[in-house]
Amino acid sequence: MTTAPTPVPTTPAATLPGGGAGASATATTTPTSSTAPAPRRRPLARLGGASWLATVPLLLFFLIGFGLPTVAIVIGAFTTSSDAEVGAGQFTFDNLADSVQGGYLTAMLSSLKLSALTALLATLIGLPLAQAVVTSRHTWLRQAVLTASGVLANFGGLPLAFAFVATLGNAGEITKLLNLTDHGWSLYSFTGLTIVYLYFLIPLMVLTITPALDGLRVQWREAAQNNRATTAQYWRHVALPILLPSLLGGFVLLFGSAFAAYATAAAMVGATVPLVSRSIADALSGNVLVGQGNLALALSLNMIIVAVLVMAVYLPLQRRSARWLS
Repeated sequence: MTTAPTPVPTTPAATLPGGGAGASATATTTPTSSTAPAPRRRPLARLGGASWLATVPLLLFFLIGFGLPTVAIVIGAFTTSSDAEVGAGQFTFDNLADSVQGGYLTAMLSSLKLSALTALLATLIGLPLAQAVVTSRHTWLRQAVLTASGVLANFGGLPLAFAFVATLGNAGEITKLLNLTDHGWSLYSFTGLTIVYLYFLIPLMVLTITPALDGLRVQWREAAQNNRATTAQYWRHVALPILLPSLLGGFVLLFGSAFAAYATAAAMVGATVPLVSRSIADALSGNVLVGQGNLALALSLNMIIVAVLVMAVYLPLQRRSARWLS
């Protein structure tokens, strides 16, 4: 007797991994690995090597504009000046030792004090000013303030010194109008130089902190109000902790900008207020001592070290603030 072939039973949908009729249908329509189409290669992957070519001009500019001068400064700071009377071009630590003594140390400390004070004042004044601009209902006011801040932040040097001398100098218009000289006012002092620096540091702070203020979400304020928090409590417990990295980063940026400023102070106060940038100019020109050109390079190296420390603090703060405000 002939036996009919036994049909192979079909696996029920419920016994398949994942179960359900949908899983059975998926299992019958999914192509095997041998028939799956090969993934298309991304265009950016093919152009990965070519994309680095676009950075070559920038790297060359950085190498020529910053790398080579830095190497020259470092070498010169540890060698005797070529116009020195004895031992020209020899290795020495005297330049660095002299750069942190006497009047040069005074100039460095004065520059650090001026930069820290002006950066702190600009941060405290620029934050509420930027907040008023961000929360304003008038778009034209925001655009006008940000545009003016962009102009004033880059307004410095001789034009800025002349503007303040003409208005707040000994014979300035406002000085004569308000008789400021009788009250002990002098533009050519540490206080006067502080006011002049605030003229371009406050707009720079407004430009720096405005994106961070824009990143504060409305839901955070609404949640604080729903929990019966006052405006002061919202700023103390929510807004300021979030803005703290951006505020510190802005302070560091203002500090570096004030520390590197030269033309305005040189044109306005001269040697009245000792600054390290002015000391470098005097050493290069030989106004104090002849054959001390490499001492100026040592002073410049000290400024580079301060700038590197500033950037080492600024970059991590920017990355930290971006986590909250992005």
